[in-house]
This record gives sequence, C-alpha cells and structure tokens, in this order.
Amino acid sequence: MKTNAALLMEQPGKWEVVEADLDPPRDHEVLVRMVASGLCHSDDHVAKADGKVPHFPYCGGHEGAGVVEQVGMGVRGLSPGDHVVTSFIPGCGRCRWCAHGMQNLCDSGALLAGGAQLDGGFRLHYQGRDVARSSLIGAFSEWSVMSEWSCIKIPEHFPLRSAALLGCAVPTGWGSAVNAAGVQPGDVVIVMGVGGIGINAVQGAAHAGATRIIAADPVKLKRDAALRLGATHAAASIGEAAEMARSATNGQGADSTIISVGVLTGEHIAEGFDSIRKGGTVVVTAVAPMDTVGIPISPFMLAMFQKRLQGCLYGMMAPSADVPRLLSLYEHGTLKLDELVSRTYTLEEINLGYEDMHAGTNIRGVVEFSQP
Repeated sequence: MKTNAALLMEQPGKWEVVEADLDPPRDHEVLVRMVASGLCHSDDHVAKADGKVPHFPYCGGHEGAGVVEQVGMGVRGLSPGDHVVTSFIPGCGRCRWCAHGMQNLCDSGALLAGGAQLDGGFRLHYQGRDVARSSLIGAFSEWSVMSEWSCIKIPEHFPLRSAALLGCAVPTGWGSAVNAAGVQPGDVVIVMGVGGIGINAVQGAAHAGATRIIAADPVKLKRDAALRLGATHAAASIGEAAEMARSATNGQGADSTIISVGVLTGEHIAEGFDSIRKGGTVVVTAVAPMDTVGIPISPFMLAMFQKRLQGCLYGMMAPSADVPRLLSLYEHGTLKLDELVSRTYTLEEINLGYEDMHAGTNIRGVVEFSQP
C-alpha cells in the first residue's frame, strides 16, 4: 500500500514528505493507521546529526497513537479497531529485564540501532530502497507496520492526540521524578529544562509530594507553563535555581535535580551536581550527541558527599503497565495531557513544528494526520 511519510535523506537535513510503499504486517506485526505523532527532540537530534541513523532514507517518529487496521499471524491481544499508543522500546515480556518489571531495558532495544523490524527485514520502501525507521515505529508516516510489542492498547474514549504523548514525553519525564529521582513528600526538586520532557518531570515531582519545585529554563513560555502545571518557582538559569534551592534548605541544596535540556553536555551534569545536597541525586534524562564524553565533576565530592548520578531511560518505567496507569491519572484530573499540546501540525508542516520548538514557542508540537 501507499503511505505519505516524512523521511530524512541526509544528515544534517530537513524532513521530506514523500509517498512511500508499505508492506503488509508479517507474523506478530500489526498495521496501524497513525492519528497523531509528537514532535520529540530525539528525532530532531537525528536531523541535526547529533545521532546516527542506520542508513538513508530514514523515517522519524517514535511517539504516536493510532488505530490498528490489520494484524499478522500470531498476534495476541490486539484486533482491528483497537486504539494503541506506541512504545519506542518494544517489550518482549520474556527477557531478564522484562521479567523484573524493567521493560524499558528490554533486550529488544539493542535492535533499534538497525532501523529494521525484529526479524531483520524492512516494511517501508522508497524508490526501491529500504527505509530505516525510528524505534522500529516510524510514526512520521500515515500508516505504519510495527511489532505487536510496540503497541499498548488503550480504551477508545481517550483522545489520541493527547494520548500520543504517552509514547515518550510523559512517561519519560514523569518517571524521571517519581522513579529515577525517587521524589518524596517535602522534597526540593530542580527541573533543568522544561520542554516536552521536563514539564512532565514537574508534574511527576508535584504528584510525588515535592513542596518546592524549581523549573529552570531560559524560555519564559516554558517557565510560565511549568508554573501552571505544578512548579512552585521558576528561574532562567540553573545557577539561579540552585541559589533558590540553597536558600530554602539552609545552604544544603536540592534533594534532586532532573536534567532534561534539549542537547545534553557534560557541563549540564556538572551544574546539576553542584546544585544538590549531600546524598542528593542528579537524574540525567536528556540526550547528548553519541560522541560526547567527560563530566567535569569532583570525584572527591562525589564520594565524600555521597552524591548520586542516575541515568534514566523512558522514565525507568514498564510502558505496557504504566501507560494505562498514567491514563487513569489523566482521567481523574491528576495528570495533564491536553495542556501540553501547544499546537498541532499537518505532516507537511513537520519542519515548521521543529522550527517552533527551537524558537521556544511550543511545549509539545503534535502532527495530526488527516483521517481517511
């Protein structure tokens, strides 16, 4: 079948919307009609050449929601008509990590770098060439064939435009606070960078009971949004935020600092490290270019102040279990989703969406696909 898809032909480059060919689903795969796809900074990293791709053409998009239209042989638990949120790490349910409830670390994640399906083949093609796809999903396409493990079934009454953010931004940010930082009632928390991920770290910290949540971001629109969604204070820089935390803790510093800036550097981690108290935690959620090395922190302070550096992938969550839980919080008004979508775009406007992200005029842009 034919599908319109946003492809990257080179790095650095712009997304090009073209008509591509899509194969039908094979064993344990489903055909999904995409309804919405979030414009995550991770896909922009690829366009800016901060991250590598297996080969070109490359179809971006890993944060999405849609409707199952066809299922392949052996698929269990999904049927045509089901509404689904994508999981950018397919959870096999059988490996060591899945068995321990750490689905975000599923061994199938090792296959993402290849851009092919789990069987090593490709389903999307353009002008006779196989198309690699982001996270084996390629949500920047009207139609997508993906593994059943990449789909999380949700009730049909939830709006898919908002539910799409549960494919990455919301669980990643929320879990950065609740799971990785282990925020406790009464904590002082700094969130460094309050875009699509950080704004949900703010929500998670508020839900966990932090009494002082300091949103640090140079963009006023984002600081204002953070204050509406749970932050108690806002600062234009991490230095200013650290001073706020120390002033509230007799000079000790924040209990935790969550780093969710757009492009991570070692200096960001060092700044976060300096902002926390003895025994505090720096959560590193942001993505750095793959060749970035080095963190300029004091090994003495790391040991003697018993500080902790904690990496965080996908919010340290088990998406198939936690996405329904987050939807329940949304349904009861505890978690805000609709308010995160600053603007929707057509697929043809995808580059404009990323321009707006860099200009600081949206929290989360979402591509909405025209309905058949």
